Amino acid sequence: MIPTFKISGEKKLIGMPLIVSFSNYRVNELWKSFMPRRKEIINRLTDELISMSVYKQTHFEHFAPTNTFEKWAAIEVANFDNVPDEMQTFMLPGGLYAVFNYQGLNTDNAVYEYIFGNWLPDSGYVLDNRPHFEVLGAKYKNNDPTSEEEIWIPVKPKNASD
Repeated sequence: MIPTFKISGEKKLIGMPLIVSFSNYRVNELWKSFMPRRKEIINRLTDELISMSVYKQTHFEHFAPTNTFEKWAAIEVANFDNVPDEMQTFMLPGGLYAVFNYQGLNTDNAVYEYIFGNWLPDSGYVLDNRPHFEVLGAKYKNNDPTSEEEIWIPVKPKNASD
């Protein structure tokens, strides 16, 4: 699996966050809260869903399955006017991303094991301290092996990490 590299501008997101860990991954709970209410976001730019993870800077340096992070269910919007009750705003910073086109079950962690265990160490890039996200577009089908999504990993050249 070879990524493409894309530079993304800032994105305004409206959605719902939840504090989770890999050992207590309550993402279904998050999406069950968000999906029935997503149409309340009236200023959306697209119908694509954003599944975003906001990690602490040391999350991967001192990795443990119990490390907590923010998981978001969100949609990109034109502005932060008319934020629905119980939803929040997030300004996703722009930057360089390695973008992986993934097809398969959303519960199969092999793609992330490949990205972080194989591709990243051999790539000439390191993680950048920005949120990671997946774009769940028209070809995304929850719990379906033919589902497609884009996995956006924030990176910077290894020599830029000094």
